[in-house]
Amino acid sequence: MDLRDRDGFRALAYVEDGVCRLVPPNGNGFRSFLALTAALPEELRAGAAVLDSEIICLDSDGKSQFEDLLFRRGEAPFQAFDLLWCDGDDLRYSPLIERKARLRGITPQRGAWLLYSGHVEREGEEFFKLACEHDLEGIVAKHRFSPYLPDSESAWLKIRNTDYSQWAGREELFERERANDPDLSLWDDCALACAAAEVVIPH
Repeated sequence: MDLRDRDGFRALAYVEDGVCRLVPPNGNGFRSFLALTAALPEELRAGAAVLDSEIICLDSDGKSQFEDLLFRRGEAPFQAFDLLWCDGDDLRYSPLIERKARLRGITPQRGAWLLYSGHVEREGEEFFKLACEHDLEGIVAKHRFSPYLPDSESAWLKIRNTDYSQWAGREELFERERANDPDLSLWDDCALACAAAEVVIPH
């Protein structure tokens, strides 16, 4: 099983010919994160790829801080957790564990902008307890042999930490700021962080 914690904006990254587009689940491109889109092709160890990810902001302890992301306080790296296409290879029907291995091979060990989201196998309950102890949003579990398909959300298990401190006041915060930020109109779709996205593979 693939497990991860995160609290950010879900995005697909389309990288080709030195250019990157960040696309949320609803298909409209993000209009901010310009530094991130410029840096990703430089750090990616592939000529062309489609990656599934979360755009996040991390504090000094490596914990995601959603308000920092929302208000663009500091840089927002890209935490990649799946690889759909790479240098001519359509990987959507490959087992998750193979896609993760390929993803690991094209992400830097210590990237400033592109981060690899690892996984834990067979220790899901302990991992979830650890996420709660560290006040993280929760975990997502996937079968290690599952393919990546548009309707694959049925194969994902979202386990939320109901005591997560950063949930408090979030909806009110969005309503107040939505008119001032070009990407907040996309939030309703981004909030469904595990919703499957129809992916058009470049040729």
